[in-house]
Amino acid sequence: MAPRSSRSSARTAARRTGIGLLAIVAVGLTGCFGSGDPDAFGDGDFVDDGCTSIVVATSSEKVNMLDALADAFKESPEHDALDECATVHPINVSSGEATRILTAGGDWPDEDTRRWPTMWSPASTVWTERVAAAASPSLVGEPASFTHTPVVFGVPEPMAKALGWPDAEIGIADFEELCADPDGWASVGKPLWGSFKISKTNPNTSTTGLSAILMQSYEAAGKTDGLTADDVAAAADFSRVFEECVIHYGDTTGKVLTTLYDETQNGASGSGYVSAVALEETSLLNYNQGNPDSHTVQPGEKLTPPKEKLVAVYPSGGSIWSDNPITALGADWVTDVQAEGGAAFAAFLQTDAAQKILPDYGFRPLDESVPLGDLFTAAYGVDPAGPAVTLPKPGVEVVSAAIDQWTQIRKPSSVLEVIDISGSMDEAIGDGRSKLDGAIEGAQATLGHFRSSDEVGVWAFTTGVSSTAGENLVVLRDVEPLASDRESLDTSLADLRYAQREGTPLYDAVAAAYDEMTARAEPGRINAIVLLSDGQDTDSSISLDSLIARIGKASGEGGDDAPVRIFPIAYGEGADTGALARIAEATGGQWFDASDAAKIDLVFASVINNF
Repeated sequence: MAPRSSRSSARTAARRTGIGLLAIVAVGLTGCFGSGDPDAFGDGDFVDDGCTSIVVATSSEKVNMLDALADAFKESPEHDALDECATVHPINVSSGEATRILTAGGDWPDEDTRRWPTMWSPASTVWTERVAAAASPSLVGEPASFTHTPVVFGVPEPMAKALGWPDAEIGIADFEELCADPDGWASVGKPLWGSFKISKTNPNTSTTGLSAILMQSYEAAGKTDGLTADDVAAAADFSRVFEECVIHYGDTTGKVLTTLYDETQNGASGSGYVSAVALEETSLLNYNQGNPDSHTVQPGEKLTPPKEKLVAVYPSGGSIWSDNPITALGADWVTDVQAEGGAAFAAFLQTDAAQKILPDYGFRPLDESVPLGDLFTAAYGVDPAGPAVTLPKPGVEVVSAAIDQWTQIRKPSSVLEVIDISGSMDEAIGDGRSKLDGAIEGAQATLGHFRSSDEVGVWAFTTGVSSTAGENLVVLRDVEPLASDRESLDTSLADLRYAQREGTPLYDAVAAAYDEMTARAEPGRINAIVLLSDGQDTDSSISLDSLIARIGKASGEGGDDAPVRIFPIAYGEGADTGALARIAEATGGQWFDASDAAKIDLVFASVINNF
């Protein structure tokens, strides 16, 4: 029998001392493969320790918890019963992205086979059922839940109190009424807060986003069980109004919470950005302890709680729970020894020893007799007795109907893509493509996301060119309904390979694009600029500070009825991440890291999921 080896002694010692205390109040994320994080499959702790490697692809919020459970597993009877020792490695892959990979068939998309998963732990069995239906039941084995967390709405505490929290029952219909009321927050005596704004994630990639649209259908149908595809269809008008309040979509709640956190820490109330965030209770707990993006807390790291906490509104009509299953994959690359080790780890997760670890990481144990501890209290914005009503997860056909409906009723978008085509874009990115090739292909791949009624435009910028948009700008397509122009726009993007490429007038390009989009912005749309740049500004007539003052004027308390948010992509190692982050922050947008230029396709997909 191979020697039983624990993970690195330094790491274990850290967890048993100061980092253990930090980990109690933080749920870890290491990034999200589906969100284009270039380190999504980072090296991690994959040093050969003489034991069988059990890789668990897990939804982001469970990484730290599974890390702790992996250490406890080493000391368990379930591990002792194995013929060969096993070491569990959690890696971060969004539930929706893992579903896409597994249903597509073929190998796992990672060059390092050490990181190919033996097991899968999405946030909900919704995803394992979709893979079973679309691919093969044997691929996902027999999933079993080991912990759960309800989907709630996180609301800044002053806003929640304005709605009658904590005494009044608040339902999704109450949010829908605020969305439909042109007076917004003024209808409850808070005119300075402007319109009611909701943040939701994309249901194609996010469990929370999927649960939210199902909860909307339950609410519209007046049901607490037995939701049908007909109920979903009948809820279209109700859900459409609800979607009209959405500021933008995304793969995860982490970036939205980070933006909200940064605003509150800098003295703003956050009301100009978002009023309610659909999220899992565990993410809210993380936010209130100063970990808005739920990253993996490192030894010695100090978390700073937000100046204004979020409180959990458990909808009066009920909440769907993320049931967090785990299962051994029936993939060709999983060996019998790995499957045996994975089954032992899954069995361990059901034991009292494992269940007692869960509350330390913001998750509820399946065994209700296990104490929840100090984290599940009003001090951290949650009610240990909530939610009062549990909504059952509907069948695969109902889930599919809800996703298909969302595609049609989601808030329409008006998006201008602004692409840097300066000389540095000729640099190679290591996979046989230049930076410009990657940018073109990433932009082309996003066209299928948009509906024909969505407005899409594309500009490029460098020195020595001119167009109707101004000096140093090339208009490939004006912002107008996409209609049937996908093929022609695809060709226009490809033509960028032959464009003149010189300097980088980044700030001037942003200013011109912002003026264009502000002039045409409509309240009923997500008005946005996707900005891709691989370098520093070298040729603008406007300074960064002047640009920030210009684009940030509409982002104060109450915001604007039709804000234009900028979503910059920092492309390659030379991109000015500091400037791009400031540009995003000034408009309530989000910036994306594509420092690993070869993964630009993934990053582009993540950005476009906001719309």
